[in-house]
Amino acid sequence: MDHVLGLKCTICGAEYAVDEVSYVCPKHGDDGILDVVYDYAAIKARFSPAQLAHTPTDMGIWRYKPLLPVAPDSPVPPLRVGWTPLYAAPRLAELLGLKNVWVKDDGVNPTASFKDRASALAVVKAREAGAQIVTTASTGNAAAALAGLAASVGLQAVIFVPKTAPPAKIAQHLIYGARVLLVDGTYDDAFELTLKVAKEFGWYNRNTAYNPYMSEGKKTAAYEICEQLTVRARHFSFSLSQEYTSGAQSYLGDRDSFGNAPPLQTPDRVFVPVGDGCIIGGIYKGFRDLLALGWIDAMPKIMGIQAAGSSALVDAWERGLQGWEMTPQPADTIADSISAGLPRDRNKALAAVRETGGAYLRVSDQEILDAIPVIARNTGVFSEPAAAAAYAGLVKAVQKGLVDPAERIVVLLTGSGLKDIGSAMKTVTQPPIVAPNLEAVKTVMGV
Repeated sequence: MDHVLGLKCTICGAEYAVDEVSYVCPKHGDDGILDVVYDYAAIKARFSPAQLAHTPTDMGIWRYKPLLPVAPDSPVPPLRVGWTPLYAAPRLAELLGLKNVWVKDDGVNPTASFKDRASALAVVKAREAGAQIVTTASTGNAAAALAGLAASVGLQAVIFVPKTAPPAKIAQHLIYGARVLLVDGTYDDAFELTLKVAKEFGWYNRNTAYNPYMSEGKKTAAYEICEQLTVRARHFSFSLSQEYTSGAQSYLGDRDSFGNAPPLQTPDRVFVPVGDGCIIGGIYKGFRDLLALGWIDAMPKIMGIQAAGSSALVDAWERGLQGWEMTPQPADTIADSISAGLPRDRNKALAAVRETGGAYLRVSDQEILDAIPVIARNTGVFSEPAAAAAYAGLVKAVQKGLVDPAERIVVLLTGSGLKDIGSAMKTVTQPPIVAPNLEAVKTVMGV
């Protein structure tokens, strides 16, 4: 891992070797969130966009292994995580008076959420550390992801989730064989309990933000967005199915007189649902990597979307607070996956928006619920509430005049609607029951 220079504290800037600390900066205790620092010159000397373009997409996130903090020979889980489809959404764009909208559907990952990206890294790092048990706190998706990825390699997982987590998510944990402990409290309570338990028993801790490598798994979505947009820009008549299965091998066809390929394409804005802040921090890190490598020309504006009932980061952004100045707030939202009273990755999450000229917006639970069928009926993608919050945020941004109609917009859909059927059913009317005859159908259909 000589392409990794070390770990840097997001509060004080102190730097450590990767084997010097396990999780956090000792100067700040559990709040001392670290960021992985890379030797970009070394990466550029060994790895290029041309090599990446010819790396099979069926490797998922591991096609980016030279850009990740894992040893080259580290075995990876067999489940394919990543290279999720980026769908053009012209009807969503038309609804909002926009020209270019895409949705990235991470609900097709193995356990049906974006969190598989981080959990894949967690499993690799746990095995590098020789751990026998890996643990995490979660509102549901991160735990399901860890349970599934751990099961794929025979690693034991112990999961802490609030007892209010949706039944479908708890079912995943149990089916994968994880040891599940339902916490009589909030996600924040479960998080604190996991820290204590992991320290006591020496288990490998996958907790969001606390483990600096989780952002590194999540950043791979930014890489994919740029590659997939580039495929579309120089599309060579790729269909969506071809793009999903065979990938980006043709996107480097245009070269300058020196034989250099043009930079990868970037969106103008990316809308990201935000709870603990690790996803948005990871997305920012991914684009920042590509910019440092010279593979893209500019950073997109990153838009963080929170549920109004759990909007600590929106409040901090509006008030100009730093992450370490934030205090716990109430967290109550139907979008359980983005419910957090004190976001753990708050330093990175605020930097992602501030340093790209983006914005934080809050949306109501009703706006989130309203977004679920709109997304589904105009793209065919069924999203859980937390994912739908990203599109609700785009609607809000358009209403506020924050988006230019010509901008290229990517909406990150982070989880499948099958994760929370109860919430989805609140957005539709119950179907009628008809007698098994033609006349009954005619009556119901009004024909």
